[in-house]
Amino acid sequence: MPEFPVSASKQRRLREEMNRLGIREEDIEEKFILGSGPGGQKINRSAVCVYLRHRPTGSEVKCAESRSQALNRYLARRRLCEAVAETIRGELTARKREQARIRRQKRRRSRRSRLRLLEEKRRLSRKKQLRRPPVAED
Repeated sequence: MPEFPVSASKQRRLREEMNRLGIREEDIEEKFILGSGPGGQKINRSAVCVYLRHRPTGSEVKCAESRSQALNRYLARRRLCEAVAETIRGELTARKREQARIRRQKRRRSRRSRLRLLEEKRRLSRKKQLRRPPVAED
C-alpha cells in the first residue's frame, strides 16, 4: 500500500478496513484525471482527481476534494471502502444516510399534512387564548 500524507494511525485504519472488506491493491484500477469545478488554471492543468475502480465488485469512485493528488488517493480509497461495504453488505454509508435525510427534509409537504399542521396550530392558539387573563372593563 502506498504512503499517504496522513497520520500513521489513519493509514493503519484504512489498511485494516481494506483487509476486512477483502480489498487488495492488485484489484484496484487507479487513474489520475483532470479535475473539474473551481480552481481555475491549476485544476485545468494538473491531474489531481483520482479515479478508482474495484474490479471484483465494479464499484467506482472519483475524488478531487483536495489540491493534493496524494491526499486525494487516500480519500478515494476511504470512499471505495464505503462503496464496497455498501455493495457487499447492503448497508448505507453515513454519507448516503445524511443525503437521504436532507432529501426528506427538502421534500414538499402534502396538502393534507399542511392542512393538519395548520389545524393543530389553530387548536393550540385557541387553547392559549383561554389562558389569558380576563380584560377589565371600565
